[in-house]
Amino acid sequence: MEQGRAREDAWLSYAAPAVPAPGRVPEQARGEHTHSEPPAPRTVQRHSVRGQILDALRAALVDGELAPGQVYSAPALGARFGVSATPVREAMQQLAIEGAVEVVPNRGFRVSERGPRELAELAEVRALIEVPVMLRLARSVPAGHWTALRPLADATVAAAAVGDRASYAECDRAFHRAVLALAGNDQLVQVADDLHRRSQWPLVSNPATRRADLLADAVEHTALLDALIAQNLGVVQSLVREHFTGSES
Repeated sequence: MEQGRAREDAWLSYAAPAVPAPGRVPEQARGEHTHSEPPAPRTVQRHSVRGQILDALRAALVDGELAPGQVYSAPALGARFGVSATPVREAMQQLAIEGAVEVVPNRGFRVSERGPRELAELAEVRALIEVPVMLRLARSVPAGHWTALRPLADATVAAAAVGDRASYAECDRAFHRAVLALAGNDQLVQVADDLHRRSQWPLVSNPATRRADLLADAVEHTALLDALIAQNLGVVQSLVREHFTGSES
């Protein structure tokens, strides 16, 4: 409960633009030359709020706070986050593109319901993309490059240890992005990250990933790095394939 309240407080801690009272001249306009300090464009601030709401909604999806099959309206979520319905609606539209929600006309957005088959299919596609790339990198990337990824692997262990599913999801994807980025193919990283994000949404029958499962997954990151640094290709191949096979369960 305390973690949930802390995250909800974080959703509310965005900076809203100050609006002067009707008929009152803003302090900056009183005899000051402001050409060198133009006000921040409203579009930038709006996109910033939308980005914060999008991050909050994604965390809520991973945590199961937005339940599969349930319909949520933009005004209601806006009230929950302390913002207008507009940035919530824009963020939800992005989630609809990603397949996390679907639009329900005149009602809002329904959280997509996923079953074990969809999760297994995502794991299979991810394996087809990532496993060959990781094995190729294992043969060509110097040990020093792998050592530099140690903090990312450690971050997954730290998040898993406290059972913070939303933070773990971000750290998990950051680790995989960093590994795949060594291939020098931005499109590969983008496609793989999108598939990875989809695989993190909770199942209808199992909305919460257990802390033990998070820890087991995180430990695989550390073991994989150790094998890559040691250039033990046999262990690397075994760990990479097991990592994706285990994500199906």
